[in-house]
Amino acid sequence: MSPVRLQWKKLFDRGLCLLALLTAGAAVPALHAQDFRKQVIYQIITDRFFDGDPTNNNPPQSPGMYDPTKTNWQAYWGGDFAGIQDKLPYLKRLGITAIWISPAVDNINLPMTGPDGKPVPYLFAPYHGYINRDFMRVEEHFGSSLNDWKAFDSMTTASHADGIRIVLDFSPNDSNLVYTAEHGNLYDNGKLLATYDHDPQGMFHHNGMLTDINDAYELQYYDVYGLADLNQDNPTIDRYIKDSIHQFQDHGVDAVRLDAVRHITWGWSYSFANSVYTHKPSFMFGEWFMSGSHDKFYPDARKFANQSGMSLLDYPFALAIRDVFANGKGFSEIQQTLEREDRDFDHPLDLVTFVDNHDIPRLLSAKGTRHGLDEATALVLTARGIPVVYYGDEQYLHNDTDGGRDPYTRVWMSSYDTNSLGFRLVQQLAALRQSNDALAYGSMQMLHVEPDVFVFERHFANDVVLVAINKNETVSATVPALETSLPPGSYSDFLGGLMDGGRLRSRRFANGKSQSGPLVLAPHSVSVWQSARPANTAEVGSLGPTIGQPGMQITIAGQRFGSSPGSVLVGTVAAPVRSWSNDTVTFTIPSIPPGTYPVELHTAQGPATNQERLTVIGNQLIPITFTVNDIPLLPGASVYLTGNTVGTGQWQTDPNTASGPFLCPHAPSCFLDISVPAGKALEFKIFQIARDGSVHPEAGARHTWTVPDGGTGSVIVDWQR
Repeated sequence: MSPVRLQWKKLFDRGLCLLALLTAGAAVPALHAQDFRKQVIYQIITDRFFDGDPTNNNPPQSPGMYDPTKTNWQAYWGGDFAGIQDKLPYLKRLGITAIWISPAVDNINLPMTGPDGKPVPYLFAPYHGYINRDFMRVEEHFGSSLNDWKAFDSMTTASHADGIRIVLDFSPNDSNLVYTAEHGNLYDNGKLLATYDHDPQGMFHHNGMLTDINDAYELQYYDVYGLADLNQDNPTIDRYIKDSIHQFQDHGVDAVRLDAVRHITWGWSYSFANSVYTHKPSFMFGEWFMSGSHDKFYPDARKFANQSGMSLLDYPFALAIRDVFANGKGFSEIQQTLEREDRDFDHPLDLVTFVDNHDIPRLLSAKGTRHGLDEATALVLTARGIPVVYYGDEQYLHNDTDGGRDPYTRVWMSSYDTNSLGFRLVQQLAALRQSNDALAYGSMQMLHVEPDVFVFERHFANDVVLVAINKNETVSATVPALETSLPPGSYSDFLGGLMDGGRLRSRRFANGKSQSGPLVLAPHSVSVWQSARPANTAEVGSLGPTIGQPGMQITIAGQRFGSSPGSVLVGTVAAPVRSWSNDTVTFTIPSIPPGTYPVELHTAQGPATNQERLTVIGNQLIPITFTVNDIPLLPGASVYLTGNTVGTGQWQTDPNTASGPFLCPHAPSCFLDISVPAGKALEFKIFQIARDGSVHPEAGARHTWTVPDGGTGSVIVDWQR
């Protein structure tokens, strides 16, 4: 068949598939987007995955940015939404339950050039999707030259029919480069909205290029990589960005990965998350790059995750994994990282874990081996958190040019071998995540840690998974008898020896625990032993989102809820139940005062044995800029605000709960963006925390101000002496 006829046949078949899905709604499974703990995410660089529609490779509005030879690593290579849809059978067979796609908004139409007018070798075409021009349209290289939603809708509908959720990478920090191509200009569905070079309405920040990554003000308010930094405090930009993400939700997006969250105004991001959750049930996680738990902004990232309602990509865990499997470090680094994060984060099971991604060299380019990549992948798929598999890792794809750094971490997906060891490893462990809830909802206990050996247990209700890894390439390891939650008996390796795992025998020990015999772990091996038994009573595994206002939909997931509807109590108040199944319940937050409440699930057989906690805010969040003038700043002190709302600390002066620290680029004036409930009669006070931890409040009465019902706002007060 000729290439043209073949392409028309593929398009025709895809159209028939979409028509069948749309006309057979009963066949499409219900996807509970808020429960992501059971998911296995597959991250795709859309342009690099599969070319399903060659007609969009060189669209008329943005010609000349496509390279059919795939030798220009900064050009489009042809991957698109149709290609992802074509490969859904591969992804479903792999066991993937969520696809994380590149940013899909319309990117610039002109090649990027330098001051001399020549193409910039390292930045030519926005194949990755991060050089925005129009947030209200879909990129033509991924869909069609009409910038319409047809291909996107076809992909999401087909994915949902296969039980696969869609995670959208969304990048609302900036538009495009100020010095080349379209010079930062921003469009709204084809109509010019804002011009960086002439900006009387203040839709951009004009602070120049970020130079100091250790300065919180520069991180949030300067141009990153020369991209025009959007002013989210401007009501037009605020509404525009939120309308854009709502539009994507309406077109089938189930979850949002918020790009470069440490560069977006932190306080505004709380309102963005709240807007997403209010519009439709969703899951959210942000990319807050950090060098580990010792990073200067680790406390800010932890506070953000605990208070914003969105989780984060788990960079500290990922970097520890890479140290262990590529740099020869011992497993104690992973142990220490997990222990600290489990103490610091309120919801560590919602942290999104990974080995590789598009911004760092693949493990195989960073001195890692295939054995090491398999072991690291097995760890991510079984440890606490929501795992991500970076596309091609299951096929061991990598390019070591320039050490595998960007753009060489973004290889062409050249293999779809369903018999590779990497494919079979992901396939089996993804299946285990669906059949054994210990991986999704269970606690994680580290039982034995040596430089080359890591043994840990996941446990939820009557479900148990025990994992043992020996990363030494040549030497077996013997682990002494362990106390585990596995029932007494003999267990074969769940992976069937795929990673040279062995058997385990256990006998009754005491207090409901068993004791294993000594474990002999082969070199570069992974052993997985598991037991899944029905729970004795209802068990709650997750609740999401964890922050919201009355009327917002919340999802509870777990085991043995029964088919007969029961009740949900938020504190002591019954919540309206929207749906009920044996493993998932949705309810609406009742009209109750703001605060943090236990959520109790009561089934027909009685209450669940465990609870989750929900923070209730008074109303939908509005981003407000608070400015305080004439502050008598103490040397080395930080400025905070506390007030009469949950988000402002409810009069506490603990830096982990109060709002702050303020930014002081023009001291003695300082400012801070804070998201507060719409219409709230706000009361607040300003205080400083000195280097020694002592608290120094301003004098005078409380400040008062009424929050507007929508848009954005600002408050200016003087420090009271």
